Amino acid sequence: MKHLLIFTAALLMGSPALFSQSTVKLQLSSGTSTVISKNIYGHFAEHLGHCIYGGFYVGDTSKTIPNTNGVRNDIIAALKKLKIPNLRWPGGCFADTYHWKDGIGPKDKRPTMVNKWWGGVTEDNSFGTHDFLNMCELLGAEPYLSGNVGSGTVQELADWVQYTNFNGKSPMSDLRRANGRSEPWKVKFWGIGNET
Repeated sequence: MKHLLIFTAALLMGSPALFSQSTVKLQLSSGTSTVISKNIYGHFAEHLGHCIYGGFYVGDTSKTIPNTNGVRNDIIAALKKLKIPNLRWPGGCFADTYHWKDGIGPKDKRPTMVNKWWGGVTEDNSFGTHDFLNMCELLGAEPYLSGNVGSGTVQELADWVQYTNFNGKSPMSDLRRANGRSEPWKVKFWGIGNET
């Protein structure tokens, strides 16, 4: 306790010893090259504010804003120019209340949900798994899906992996095919909840 009090007093008094400048020099061995993974430059698309609805996603029935499958063409062009290596969705905090099966199938039959994390707005789940993964294909970006561990189950996440990645016959791959996608997307990046 005595050391903590001395440290705290020194910190409050602005002790020069605590705030002195230090120098660290890193030196690579000769013949070594540095490789920085492109994936640290990834981006995320979360249901915060109007990032998705009213943001890059205007819906596939929009006649006023040029779009491809509901995603604004100007956003697609901008993200292609950035050459984003990967894109995370559905969140963040939002991932822990998102149930992926609510975002597949006919859009007019999808249940709504209240986004309790960002504004308490009601969302219609019209932007879902197919929309996100197809958008990533358009962008040439690896999709990164965040699983729901806040209100979801292990089985729910396992089903999502099977739905997006399995090419053989199974309940989830059959469901994917029934929803219009024969080939799997082969998602490589998965997050377990928010900010893993």
